[in-house]
Amino acid sequence: MPVKTFKLEIVTPGKLVFSGEVTSFSAPGIVGGFQVLFDHAPLLSEIGIGEVRFTDSEGNEKHYATSGGFVEVKKNHVVLLAETAERSDEIDRDRALAARARATERLEKKEGDLDADRARSALQRAVNRLRLVQKG
Repeated sequence: MPVKTFKLEIVTPGKLVFSGEVTSFSAPGIVGGFQVLFDHAPLLSEIGIGEVRFTDSEGNEKHYATSGGFVEVKKNHVVLLAETAERSDEIDRDRALAARARATERLEKKEGDLDADRARSALQRAVNRLRLVQKG
């Protein structure tokens, strides 16, 4: 029985990150994670900070760190418009560690001009990137 695939495109403001045939796609929806398979019903969803995962037509699983965006599913075509999407094996671990340290320090100091929501979001992104670095 042939494997059923569908088209996936991952696009950030700077580039086309991925375009190809896949057998599954998972994303961190803001109200919970979800998975898309062949012949999925139409869907439009906002995604948050987390892991985007898919299995390509060769059976290779890929992992990306994302910081939010939108996913549209329509007629076996999935488009992820992401703020950022970094493949797990391309994440700079030292840079992620430094970002986590900066965000943690900002939150601990609680200085007058601190944008706490922005600092918490930066911390979440850094922790997510470090988690995915382990998957390399």
